[in-house]
Amino acid sequence: MEENTGPLKGVKILELGSLIAGPYAGAVLAQFGAEVIKIEPPKIGDPLRKWRKMDGDTSLWWYSQSRNKKSLTLNLKDADAQQVVRDLVRDADVVVENFRPGTLEKWQIGWNQLSEINPKLVMLRVSGYGQTGPSASKPGFAAIAEAIGGLRYLIGYPDRAPVRTGVSIGDTLASLYGVIGVLMALRHVSNTGKGQVVDVSLVESVLAVTESLVPEFGADGTIRERTGAKLPGIAPSNTYSTKDGKYLVLAANGDSIFQRLMEAIGRSDLANDPRFERNDGRAKASDELDEILGKWSESVTLKEALLILEAANVPGSGINSVAEVMKDPQLKARGAIEEHKLISGLELFMPAPIPKLSVTPGATRWLGPKLGQHNEEILNSLGLSLETKRKVTGEKE
Repeated sequence: MEENTGPLKGVKILELGSLIAGPYAGAVLAQFGAEVIKIEPPKIGDPLRKWRKMDGDTSLWWYSQSRNKKSLTLNLKDADAQQVVRDLVRDADVVVENFRPGTLEKWQIGWNQLSEINPKLVMLRVSGYGQTGPSASKPGFAAIAEAIGGLRYLIGYPDRAPVRTGVSIGDTLASLYGVIGVLMALRHVSNTGKGQVVDVSLVESVLAVTESLVPEFGADGTIRERTGAKLPGIAPSNTYSTKDGKYLVLAANGDSIFQRLMEAIGRSDLANDPRFERNDGRAKASDELDEILGKWSESVTLKEALLILEAANVPGSGINSVAEVMKDPQLKARGAIEEHKLISGLELFMPAPIPKLSVTPGATRWLGPKLGQHNEEILNSLGLSLETKRKVTGEKE
């Protein structure tokens, strides 16, 4: 186990909830030194333990997302277990939760109850729609948030149904906004001694990253449509087929970059064409430019194309599967992927903590814990009797 030298060392967090949005926020905070006590239902734990590929009876995803966390099993419907939460909150800094709004209040461990115990407490509340509004009580999943927030409408080709990104991006975005909110709220605590609620909605987190979508519609009713691999209004920026049946991503929408690209593919006439001097002119002729670049890319292999682009200092890339990601020399040089060994002997690879801090970097001190692994350590610190410990952890059922 690595020594905890993270910038959040000394910050104590209770994590309530399951799956992705709340727990991923807890994961980021844990990777940078926070003590995260993850409260899980007895016997079954967080459903993520059983999601996707498994090593024995535990998900590989679990080991990554729950690294550096402590696992405490509590039946939160039990009054004694609710009291354990209140006791733990007395010296906690943050509670992270992603239950449906009103659930914690039903169990008498909502914001009003917990902040009365600890006025410095910060509570991160992640939900589908937020804590208020007509949809607040509805169940919210990332796929639905991505659809309601406007992102799903943009993904795919115009002649086909919208598609998903392949990962639960709505959950991850909400988690990251949650981490930002927690850090800002902790700064406020250090300035004023007062805690607050960080209310993060999956839908609003998705909406927040839609760039010019809202301003453009507000100005003249423009609705951005699906355009496949093309980026509307910015040219050239697209994906092209190569001679060897692979795909080349080109981002040559900078003025000088465009000129270098045209020179590199033998079209100095276009590099010096006044129509294409600025992006607005190129955007109007994006179909023409795409046809020219498509013919060029189909005349070379991906490797040949990348060598030409690199020599001309033009941004370009193939499209990596995870197999190519694992071999990428830049990612290897940066230590972007960590390797660990599970008890079973399986090699476990996972993304390293980011961002990289020069003095207090994040670290994986241990992998996701066994269910209830830290029950004794945590409950003994509260001085509970054996009978009470067995009751609240679900051992006595």
